[in-house]
Amino acid sequence: MTRQRIAITGSSGLIGGALSAFLRKRGETVVRLVRRHPVPPYEVALPAPGEPVDELAAALNDVDVVVNLAGAGIGDHRWTASYKKALRDSRIDTTATLVEALAHCTPKRLVSGSAMGFYGDRGEEVLDETSSAGSDFLADLVVDWEGCAERATSDGHNVAFARTTLVVSAQGGAFAQMALPAKFGVLGPLGSGRQWWSWISLRDEVRALAHLIDHPDITGPVNLAAPLACRQAGVAKALGRSMRRPAVVPAPEFALRAVLGEMSTQLTASTRVRPAVLQASGFTWMDSNLDQVLDRLAADLSDHSTH
Repeated sequence: MTRQRIAITGSSGLIGGALSAFLRKRGETVVRLVRRHPVPPYEVALPAPGEPVDELAAALNDVDVVVNLAGAGIGDHRWTASYKKALRDSRIDTTATLVEALAHCTPKRLVSGSAMGFYGDRGEEVLDETSSAGSDFLADLVVDWEGCAERATSDGHNVAFARTTLVVSAQGGAFAQMALPAKFGVLGPLGSGRQWWSWISLRDEVRALAHLIDHPDITGPVNLAAPLACRQAGVAKALGRSMRRPAVVPAPEFALRAVLGEMSTQLTASTRVRPAVLQASGFTWMDSNLDQVLDRLAADLSDHSTH
């Protein structure tokens, strides 16, 4: 396989950092697109909105693939009006800057970050890439985010949207946050507990992104998820078993709302995602059994706590 030069936004995040390491290990050149002062030759500055994009365009013209993973963490803060603006701006502004710069480049492959929040709360419905968008704040954000990236197609670029589900990792994300209450035996059903949670291990998330990098024929939305979603209560029970703790303490929906505000809707939403495009393209999962993945998560967390 020809070695590629790949530019990445969000390379300091959980997924971006793991992807950068994976790509370097297989011999690719990774160029980090950063907001701070860059350190040449493998970092390039991302201009602020409204600033000239000439230097960025010149740098992007020298790469084969652009991977756009920038964005403030969905679960990092309570969704105040100011943080909801940060969630939007950190995604839309970065994507718009990339698309503006790419307008001056020869055709590239763009793998742009997205999220299962596109679908909203859909109950028992099985959702694939042809399913319609939801109607809440996060769904509207993802629709606009993807729409912004899609504009690159008018300049001849090849675009895929990586709709990521809940990532299982000891290094961060929703499952690492759930591990603390699970450790003390106070993790149980959230709301009804019957809502579907779609998930993917960090290593399969990285492998799926690499799969999209390597298959420019795959365009449009792509669900990054394990083949089988799980009920939230089942996830809590499995995590408790892995950590040898009970997982029976319920958190009623009104209590979650009181503590987390609007963000609580993401914990009680039911999103049963099917990765139809990945399956059809021949992608194979290393992790399709959640019990095994959570056992590894618990072991990783235990190792971290003893060092």
